[in-house]
Amino acid sequence: MEERKRHIVYALILVLSLIILNSCTGQEKTKVKKLDIKAYLDLADKDTIYPTDKQLAMLKEIMPREAFQPAPKISNREYWKGIAETSSGKEYLSKALELLDKKPEVPITDSIYRLANKEGNRGIYKPRYYRTMDRLERFILAECLENEGRFLPQIKTYSKAIMSMKSWLHPNHDDDKNGVLEGRRISIDLGARKFGGVLALAENLLEDKLPKSLQDEIHKQLQRRITDSYLKSTKYLDENNKWIKSTSNWNSVCTSGTVLTTITSSESYEKRLATVGSALNSMAYYLSGFGDDGYCSEGLGYWGYGFGHYLYLAQILHDYTNGSIDLFIFNNAEKMENVGNFPEGFEIQKNVCSPFSDGVSSISRKGSNFADVLSAKHYGAIPPTEIRMEEAAEQLIAWQYPEMFQVVEKSKSSELPDHTYFNDFGMVISRGKQEIPFSVAFKAGHNAENHNHSDVGTYSLVLNDEIIAGDIGAPSYRAGSFSPDNKARSSWGHPVPMVNNTLQSNGIEFKGIITETDFSDQIDKVVMDILPAYELPMLKTLERTVTNNKSGKGTIIIEDHFVATEPVSFGSAIMTLNEYEIVDGKTVILKTANQQVKAEINGKEFEFHIKDEKVPVEHLREGGPAYKIGIEFTEPSVEGILTIKFTPIQ
Repeated sequence: MEERKRHIVYALILVLSLIILNSCTGQEKTKVKKLDIKAYLDLADKDTIYPTDKQLAMLKEIMPREAFQPAPKISNREYWKGIAETSSGKEYLSKALELLDKKPEVPITDSIYRLANKEGNRGIYKPRYYRTMDRLERFILAECLENEGRFLPQIKTYSKAIMSMKSWLHPNHDDDKNGVLEGRRISIDLGARKFGGVLALAENLLEDKLPKSLQDEIHKQLQRRITDSYLKSTKYLDENNKWIKSTSNWNSVCTSGTVLTTITSSESYEKRLATVGSALNSMAYYLSGFGDDGYCSEGLGYWGYGFGHYLYLAQILHDYTNGSIDLFIFNNAEKMENVGNFPEGFEIQKNVCSPFSDGVSSISRKGSNFADVLSAKHYGAIPPTEIRMEEAAEQLIAWQYPEMFQVVEKSKSSELPDHTYFNDFGMVISRGKQEIPFSVAFKAGHNAENHNHSDVGTYSLVLNDEIIAGDIGAPSYRAGSFSPDNKARSSWGHPVPMVNNTLQSNGIEFKGIITETDFSDQIDKVVMDILPAYELPMLKTLERTVTNNKSGKGTIIIEDHFVATEPVSFGSAIMTLNEYEIVDGKTVILKTANQQVKAEINGKEFEFHIKDEKVPVEHLREGGPAYKIGIEFTEPSVEGILTIKFTPIQ
């Protein structure tokens, strides 16, 4: 009962604080004039991200003249005392106290920076780099909660350490000549945007708790390293900040951090206006990376990271403009709802999803689930049963909107449909409905998708809650992981055909096309034309047919049919992270600790042989080792059919 009273008091304090906050910043609760984002985007210059004069005129009608206030300042003791009394406030402060004696782990020596850049070795740099940021932002909010000054020495020390760094980039995001480290240019990446956002919160929230000289230096560096770098790139797309026209998570993550920094810290109304205007133009590119059906080719992990930061940007611009800018709807409400509900549609069964591209294999992710929370609020997605946040910027929103971040004791759930078809990218999930369900996810796609693996035609087989065979997922991010020669990133490391020892080519024109679908209660059948993924002029037909017969224990068949104008060598593969036994020249048993699946191979009157080998990639996100069970016709042919039938052994 006492806890309930405290929450009521806290809610009242919060409402009063927000009223005062809006009054102080000139953001009075008047009738909201909505920005017509479709009309706004129609006025954009196709060659640059910087807003046109007509776009700026539209923004001036709804943008406040004052800077953004991300939360009440530390001097608003009623607000912060109310937060400090909540369970989340107490937990936040407790964790900050545990870290209070930790020293900043930056700056890191130039030699380590150069080594990390040369080798692509994230382990010698990134953990220390992020730990420093995470501690500083926790100290900042903890000081706001407590207001006793014991976090201030560390805040000063950490801030100075960060500002003494020559480069705020991950070293592997610098060029091979270390141009940012050497001071020849300034660029923003996934790390730099967070350094900027954290320092902007320190400058804004702590007021005169920080020395004037430190405030001035923070202000100066934020303008140079973030705001000015960003606006320069929006006008003239140079070697810096190329992500502003990207469809990947980089765009939303870097844009959200840049916008937070600029609208919070810049004294220039024109720069704040141009930054927001540029962000709207840039987000049109980011969202174009999703299918209208909501499909995210980057996979579920990057959906959470990228779309979570997009939703964070949507929230702060909504708050800053009193609801006039609505990125939750943007220019396509139906598409945004589909994107927000992507995780449920991407689930194969029992919280398992396919690790296509650089994705993850579980919808029960670690790290922040900010995207899930806001998707539940705005798009009717299933609300999470726990709240996980990784950044102070997210925590500030959670404290200002506590009702949105209430934990539900038991999440609502809906039965997954028999199949899901993301037709924009050509991705299908066919779900078995047996007591021990046997299902398959497979995709056509194209070979210019974000985090592309040259994997047109790839698939994942799932029995119960285990991936049995198929896509082995991404190589861990370390030296050589993004090399085109990395076999886990090419079609060699995927269960797709290889014709005349030729891999799939890269580019948007190298794709698969779903030409036929037949979905029923008992059998799902999909035919894909994957010929366009290969540069082989003698090849006239290359089709992959996937059939899921859901009767009995279930049977899933992968059938490849080729026709050529001259004899060609042909093969395919079973890829697995599990143990296996090659029983004979036509049978393989795939084994996990709990289950077994028989793979029966048929060459349709053609002889073939099986050759297994370990995938020569030591570090895979899904674990490992991974194995390629290669299947190849013994003689070249002008036509052939290769069939692999998978059946559970129970």
